[in-house]
Amino acid sequence: MAFVYNLSSSRPVLRGSLTYGAYFFPSEASRVSQLLWEPPWKPCGAARPVSRCVTLKMAGFQDEKRRKLSQSLEERRRRYACGDYYVTLDYIFPWPDHYKKYADKIDREAPSVSNVTKMLEGSIYKVDPELNKKVSVFIGDITTLEVDAIVNAANSSLRGGGGVDGAIHKAAGWTLLNECQSLGGCNTGEAKITGGYNLPARYVIHTVGPMGELPAVLESCYRRALQLAVENNLRTIAFPCISTGVYGYPNDAAVKVVLPIVRTMLEAHPRQFDRIIFCLFLNVDIDLYHRYLPVFFPLK
Repeated sequence: MAFVYNLSSSRPVLRGSLTYGAYFFPSEASRVSQLLWEPPWKPCGAARPVSRCVTLKMAGFQDEKRRKLSQSLEERRRRYACGDYYVTLDYIFPWPDHYKKYADKIDREAPSVSNVTKMLEGSIYKVDPELNKKVSVFIGDITTLEVDAIVNAANSSLRGGGGVDGAIHKAAGWTLLNECQSLGGCNTGEAKITGGYNLPARYVIHTVGPMGELPAVLESCYRRALQLAVENNLRTIAFPCISTGVYGYPNDAAVKVVLPIVRTMLEAHPRQFDRIIFCLFLNVDIDLYHRYLPVFFPLK
């Protein structure tokens, strides 16, 4: 990976299979040149941390964030990375309507009464029509959702990665990386919030999931993300499946952690949320949410 800056223009030249860049205007070129090339120059293997350079552009992401958040919905839509292929809340069924559409399939996958009793360990989840309207399943690309916030399954550096993390950074644009670099990383089980930039979502809440099966840490990821949503008055929020990919959390075990904590947070803040969306992509996760949503959000 290499960082090569064209100081005679306002855009960098990036080389290598994985690149991170910061943008500099011509007026900043002399200062950038001093920072990058003051002797002794070091090879890429021992390069000066990128954050020292991008600090020159911190004001840039702050200005861009304010500009994006102050735009009207129509102005923002003209700059969505997904173009016209965004998904509004009107096209995402609440859980009761989703059940009606897939009732036969969901009923066939329902766990036995004995398994439900063992799973709940004495807990009782009553039918609550109002809460049931506040949860949804969406099967598709989380970067197309026009909601208040989407949650990113981030790594501790907050500098992007693979999977949903890389997809969110790519769609949001380079300004998201610059804001993330200003946050000083994120601890496992915690969450931090940034602007959404070129995403249809106004904000991104980044949370770092556990590597392996650690229920208390996974629960903390969802709790802290929802707490940040409440603190920032974000009423619609979408979650990917956190830690179930390369981080190795078993999919079945993860769902049994996620649904109870989301139910608990909804019961604690019923007036603060309009919709919490589980954004799914893999068939295994779709089947699991169909199996366990009726347990923790019963309809009858």
